[in-house]
Amino acid sequence: MAKILVLYDTHSGNTRTMAEAVADGAGAIPDTDVTLKSVDDADPRDLFEHDGLAVGSPTWCGQMTWKLKKFFDESTCVWGKVEDKVGCAFSTAGGQGGGSEMTCLSILSVMLNYGMLVFAVTEYSSPGMTAHYGAVAVGEPDDRELAACRMLGRKLVQHVQRVKGS
Repeated sequence: MAKILVLYDTHSGNTRTMAEAVADGAGAIPDTDVTLKSVDDADPRDLFEHDGLAVGSPTWCGQMTWKLKKFFDESTCVWGKVEDKVGCAFSTAGGQGGGSEMTCLSILSVMLNYGMLVFAVTEYSSPGMTAHYGAVAVGEPDDRELAACRMLGRKLVQHVQRVKGS
């Protein structure tokens, strides 16, 4: 059984919509237990209890939101103790070139510092839609962006299964 946590912050609801699509993609793989959780309701123990972690954030000056940063800053009790957990990122921005991929990189950087394994998605979810650094959207996610989120969720589970030897 792969246990996946989809953790997100949202301001307008767009990142939550993406989180739901990531969770749907992960949940489409048999023998997967998916938990969808707002950072407002998260606890550092959540990182111990799951094999994979997808983190989503609105873009805030090219970075994750202060709530997500605070969550990770205050979760140092798990630093170095979540090695071999698998992580990925997703983000929304107000416009193209708004920093979504930089936001994903800020999330992935924290995961790497915590000893987690991160991955790139090399395939296209639809023509012209990639998720190399994570799934990204501009404004309210459209069908192509949501397809990238579902693909990211599926890939997360597949990588967790590889790491666990399932």
